[in-house]
Amino acid sequence: MRALAAAALLAAAAGTASGQDKLPLVKVVATGGTIANTPSGRLNAAEVADAIPQLKKVARLEVEEVIRVGSSGITLENWLALSRRVNDILARESEVKGVVVTHGSNTVEETAYFLSLTVKSDKPVVLTAAQRQFTTLSSDSPKNFLQAVRVAVADDARGKGALVVVNDVIHAARDVTKSISYRLETYDSRDIGALGFVDEDRVSFYRVPTRRGRAFDLPKKLPKVDIIYAYADADGELIDASKAEGLVIAGFPTGSGTPAQDEAVKRAVAKGVPVVMTHRGGMGRVIDTRPKEARPLIWGDNLTPQKARVLLMLALTRTRNPAELQKIFETY
Repeated sequence: MRALAAAALLAAAAGTASGQDKLPLVKVVATGGTIANTPSGRLNAAEVADAIPQLKKVARLEVEEVIRVGSSGITLENWLALSRRVNDILARESEVKGVVVTHGSNTVEETAYFLSLTVKSDKPVVLTAAQRQFTTLSSDSPKNFLQAVRVAVADDARGKGALVVVNDVIHAARDVTKSISYRLETYDSRDIGALGFVDEDRVSFYRVPTRRGRAFDLPKKLPKVDIIYAYADADGELIDASKAEGLVIAGFPTGSGTPAQDEAVKRAVAKGVPVVMTHRGGMGRVIDTRPKEARPLIWGDNLTPQKARVLLMLALTRTRNPAELQKIFETY
């Protein structure tokens, strides 16, 4: 009887292994963040994956860590290294169905947009994060990890640029932003809306992003771009003092700074510094409502200031011509 029981267990294990071999391969590239945090310290990504048994029914996972930091500590050098690694995986490892990047929540939207603009493959690159630490009460970490993997293996996820998958919702990297400090429903795609949803029975896409990605080669170094915030009675001293190669103005919702800031912008442009106007409100396009004044600005469309900074840094590796920069902002 014992021999029969042992044989049955071995057969079951072999069957499980055989079933695993048939599942799609997903590469998990970890960077740290709350999704891997516990009250007693930060886990590595492999430990997090091992603690989610449902993953074994969805995909074969290969886990590696590029960095292990909170997302507030992410640097431009980290972005370059991460994009190089994701590009290398997708170019060299043809069996990989998609890549999942685990990340902290504070800057995941910026990292996602950077990857959307610089990863050359059309295979899914899915970023996920968490609001509550792993193993704590009502943690969203395990489910977000699982849902991100489910999206990475979905055929319909291909060709949609980098995605952010959190709280059962699929967001385009260009559109998503973190809008609430700690609640689970923090991620919002603003006036554009989500791409789709991850339900218990399927991954469903309801729209396709129309703004292009995969546009930029990776430079050795990214140019410095500052964001200057508009507020009542702000002077132009921060604009005048900036040593950046480009500026993004987080202006008033009507697409301007204060009169003093507008004058400082003119001085910056006269020195050859490209200046992009966005707005601090978070939703809607900015447009030039005073064309007769010929304000020397690049208009940031409906990008948040932090997304406009990402695009301007990459755009400046290609051109400094204002007309060409404007076209880039209308395209990506």
